[in-house]
Amino acid sequence: MKRLRQLSRRQWWQILGTALAVVAILAFFLFPLPRYIEGPGEADDLKTFVKMPGHADNRPGKFMITSVALAQARPVSYLYAKFNPYYTIEPVEAVTGGESNATYDKVQNFYMQSAINEAIYTAYHAAKRPVKRQYLGIYVLSVDANSPFKRQLKVGDTVTKVNGHHFDQMIGYQRYIQRQPVGAKATITFKHNQQTKTATAKLMRLPTKKAGIGITLTDNVKVTPKTKVTVDPGNIGGPSGGLMFSLQIYQQLTGEDLRQGRKIAGTGTVDSDGNVGEIGGIDKKIIAAKRAGATVFFAPYIKPTKLILKYEENHQTNYQLAKATAKRYAPKMKVVPVTSFQDAVQYLKTHPNK
Repeated sequence: MKRLRQLSRRQWWQILGTALAVVAILAFFLFPLPRYIEGPGEADDLKTFVKMPGHADNRPGKFMITSVALAQARPVSYLYAKFNPYYTIEPVEAVTGGESNATYDKVQNFYMQSAINEAIYTAYHAAKRPVKRQYLGIYVLSVDANSPFKRQLKVGDTVTKVNGHHFDQMIGYQRYIQRQPVGAKATITFKHNQQTKTATAKLMRLPTKKAGIGITLTDNVKVTPKTKVTVDPGNIGGPSGGLMFSLQIYQQLTGEDLRQGRKIAGTGTVDSDGNVGEIGGIDKKIIAAKRAGATVFFAPYIKPTKLILKYEENHQTNYQLAKATAKRYAPKMKVVPVTSFQDAVQYLKTHPNK
């Protein structure tokens, strides 16, 4: 029987050192940090997202939806973001609002579906084609820790009635509740996983000193067009694709050639009246559009109020930030300010070669 050779102390230290180096390298690339990294995402061709039987889009050019890439930080990505002007490091609370990843994803998916619904309605309404818009109720985005309804209402529920009253706008619910005295009992009817439920509790005092049920909310709307359209956003979430979805759907529905062969990117929410709203990360979306070869970029513009300018000395609108970013990194790209869907359509019709 052969005797095993005993390792020397030096050899043991070499093995330990190698093991520690491997662990350090793995940690540098894989260890999750309590931060998120935001950077330029993609600029995707909306032809692949929107399907409308009998209304194929075979024209040259692209309408592109731009996105922001978001990932939990690792030491390697944290260091990269520190030295790259395109990237920012964000605290978890600023990204998820303190919610779990599953809840955050649920809200982002709802925002996207809501954006698609409003885009369909905007495009069909502008094209004067039949479309129905049904108001379902108020969608629960978050529930305050002090809400009397926190054990019953969950993120993703839709409130359909308050004390038996259904309203056709979010503001209707808010005004009705705020007219009630703080501490008054209220019965909430809501949908949870397609099931109708009720909950009764006392109304809480909001920071405004008015009565409330203690939730962050938004509209939940169902849109049904007569001409069928299917929109599959893939893994993209959030509400910021509304404007670009509207343009793609409108072009397919009407057959008008708004692009004229151009690669056109942009961002911004859109509501039922076609108004365009501001979004986050527009500087990163400019970089994504540049990489995809876009020559035109639609940027939301909302004139800041005197109050905003008073408290935000260096306030920048979406358009101002987009234009400044393009001037530095994409000087050949035309950044166009828009306040509405019609602004974008009008620009494309009157600037066919720009």
